[in-house]
Order: sequence, then C-alpha cells, then structure tokens
Amino acid sequence: MTSLVQQKFGEAAADYAASTVHAAGPSLARLLELVETKPTWRVLDIATGAGHTALAFAPHVAKVTASDITPEMLQEARRLARERKLGNVVTARAPADDLPFPDTSYNLVTCRLAAHHFRDPAAFVREAARVLIPGGTLALVDNISPDETDLASAYNAFEKLRDPSHGRCLTLDEWHALMRDAGLTLTSSEVMDQDIPFDPWVQRMRCTAPTTARLQEMLGAEPLRAYLRPRETGAGLVFTLREAIIVAQKT
Repeated sequence: MTSLVQQKFGEAAADYAASTVHAAGPSLARLLELVETKPTWRVLDIATGAGHTALAFAPHVAKVTASDITPEMLQEARRLARERKLGNVVTARAPADDLPFPDTSYNLVTCRLAAHHFRDPAAFVREAARVLIPGGTLALVDNISPDETDLASAYNAFEKLRDPSHGRCLTLDEWHALMRDAGLTLTSSEVMDQDIPFDPWVQRMRCTAPTTARLQEMLGAEPLRAYLRPRETGAGLVFTLREAIIVAQKT
C-alpha cells in the first residue's frame, strides 16, 4: 500500500530534483566540510529523495547506496547520477526505520532534510547505528523545532498544513538524546539558518489556493512571525527555517 509520504513525494519528485534548497543548500556544503571522507568508504544515504546528498558524497568515496521508499524519487536519483557520470551510485528501496542491510555495512550513513517525515526517529537512529562499522559516522541534517512547546506545536502544524506527510521536527536536544541512546558519540552539532522562498515551497507540495492563503496568514501572525521571520524580497516572500547539522560516531 502506498503511504502518504510516497504519494506526496512521488508527485513532487521532479520538483525536488530541481529544488535549489535541496540540491545546493548551505547545509549540504557544510556537511561535506564536517565529514572527512576516505576514498575506500561505503556510504548509505537514507531517505535520499532525488539523491542530492548521495551524489555530493559520491566523488569522494568508493560506493554510495541511495535509499528511499518512493520509487519516483529513486528514479530521479538514478537519472541525476547518470547525468553526472557517477558510476558508483546504486539505489535501494528501504524504510528508514527497518533497513534491509547487514550489520556493520557502511563507513558513513547520511540523512538530510527528511527525518521530520519518519514515523519512528528513534528506530531510524538505531538502524543507522546498526549498519555502521565501529568508528563509523552518522551525519544528519534536518529542520528542527524550537524548544518552547507551544511554539513547536504551532510550527509543526504549519509544516503539516503545507505537507500532510510531515511528521514532526524534533528539537536539537531530542536528536542528541536519540543518538546517545543508540550508542553514538556526538562529534559536531551546529544550527544554521536556511532561507526558504515561499512560492516554490508551496508549489512543490501542490498546495491549493486556500491552503496557500492560510499558510501566509499563519506566517504573518504570532507566534510564527517572530520565529520564521517572513519578509518580502525582490524574489518574493521568504522565511527562515533552522537546520541542525549533527555528526556522531559509533564507538
């Protein structure tokens, strides 16, 4: 049975392949800086989407497995890999919380801008730790919620209105705790701003006119206005999300 995530992202696969935020956002460049790869490494990119993170690491390692649950996304990842002549990228259907890969299979596991869709983030972290070799690295990027409970609820409601397959953005402290519980040791944790152009953001999820109007209304009112900082630019309405970039090691 097709899940809501598969349905929404299957429809939007080509848009995510072309999305500047996903293809070349600052968090991707920072992730590449933080993870010191080796040419012999095997890498697993979980919830790869159109494959942007997998393809960014591929020139620096031996092999990358780009995994996702949405066939249309994997098709886009294969297309982009062919266009870039990256012969060391393979794709695999795999749920984040139940990976079909053996223990200690990978030197690096990555996951970028996807974990807020996972039904069980703790299981995802445990599975990532399981498939890592001892000393292997988990590198995660995801939007995070504010610490204040009411503001976090408002923010996640905003995200879910735009994308009904949205689960919940965790706080930075929640991610740290899940990694410690899975036996991982934090080696780097930072947060950066990510500016989001509003119109492409709603268009990727095929938002209706009433939904778009309601999202704009929420964005312009408290408590979200102070947190997301909407403003008009020459390119249109823009707001700012907070992205965590966390690197942890299996000890």
